Parts: sequence; C-alpha cells; structure tokens
Amino acid sequence: MRITGRHVGRRGFLAAAAGALALAGGLTLAVGLAGHPGPPQPAPSTAPAVADSDRAPDRASPSPSATAAPAVAPAVAADLGPLLAASAPVAVDIPSIDVHASGLVPLSVGADGVLPAPADFQTAGWYTGGPTPGQLGPAVIAGHVDGPDGPAIFYRLGQLTAGAQVTVTRADATVATFTIDAVESFAKADFPTARVYGNSTNRAELRLITCGGAFDRTTGHYVDNIIAFGHLVA
Repeated sequence: MRITGRHVGRRGFLAAAAGALALAGGLTLAVGLAGHPGPPQPAPSTAPAVADSDRAPDRASPSPSATAAPAVAPAVAADLGPLLAASAPVAVDIPSIDVHASGLVPLSVGADGVLPAPADFQTAGWYTGGPTPGQLGPAVIAGHVDGPDGPAIFYRLGQLTAGAQVTVTRADATVATFTIDAVESFAKADFPTARVYGNSTNRAELRLITCGGAFDRTTGHYVDNIIAFGHLVA
C-alpha cells in the first residue's frame, strides 16, 4: 500500500508524496519538494537504528554457555505510564519549533491501496490504522516538509531535540503531553517499520514523520524520512 500526493515546486519541479505501507504495517512518508538549502536535518543520533531483537547475533560474542548467568531480579509489575481512552486528535503543538497544526485530518488507506497525504500543506494528518495519541502503543502524525509556497507544517521537524514537549489536543477536550526521546533520519529503503508502528515499550507513544535528506530531482522525492519518537508524560 502507498501514500501518495503531488504538487509543483517553487522552481517548477514536480514532487510526489509517496511511500510504502510494508507488510508489517509500516508507513514510509514521502511528501515535499526540492528547496535550497533544504529542510533542517536532525543531528546524528547515538540511538540504535534497530531494536536489539532485530539484530543478527554478534559472532564475536561468547555463547550463553560460556558466560555466567546474571543475577535474577525480583519480579516487578510493569509501569505502563499514563494512558488515555481513545479520542481523535484535532491539533498538535510543538512550541520549540513553532508548530501549531489545527484541524488534523484522518489518514486511511483506500480501496486502491493509497494513503493520501494531507491536502493542506500547513495541516498534519494522523494515521487511523493505529492508536489515537495517548492510547497504548505508537500514534502516528505525519505532515508535509514544504510546498509550492515554501516551508510546510513539519519543515523544522529535523530541528526537534530530545526533551522537547509536544501537546496533542483531542476531540474529547483532553490534551496529551508527550516528551521527545529521539529524532532520527532514515533512508526510505531502510524505514524502521517495527520501531515506528510496533508496540515495543508497552506505553503510550508518539511518532511524528516528514521527509528529509536530499531531494532527488529525477524521481521527484526526498530520499529520507525524518522521524521523531516520543512518549506520553501527562
């Protein structure tokens, strides 16, 4: 399944908004168009690109039988953190990068397998195939990086840093407050499906996605995705 959309750039270059919804349920967002010097990029991250469970075994590591068994800690009840009931998001605010997006639109896959990007470049959309922000699991909000008239709603997403606050206003009038844990850039061919859509931490989480990296004028696509990972704190 694909996410798609297109528009004409400031210099007449066509930029298609395309991506892939992988078999595991992953969405690769690809929206935006060429610009100079281009959208801000996140700083290099020290976080692992994939979860440890996704890695191949380290051939240099000793076998389990050759290592001492670790001490067993007492069983402790899992702390899921705060959780909210389901309620559709209507606005997202990111004060540190001057983002306020109201009128969030639902993004869902149609019968043709296409997930359209938001029609308005200054509006974000939320993926209805996952939890709503504040529910258990990762909620996904996506937006354009730029458009025909210049920067779009998530143009500065790459400048977001760990510790930044994101608030999502919901239809039931509650506000979900998230803290950003990491902001990373991935080649679209290496989109981290499990990290974005998998419930890997058993808490309420948030993913913010836009395009990034270089703009390929041949294909009309940015080559990377910028993804911000966060978790619910209130």
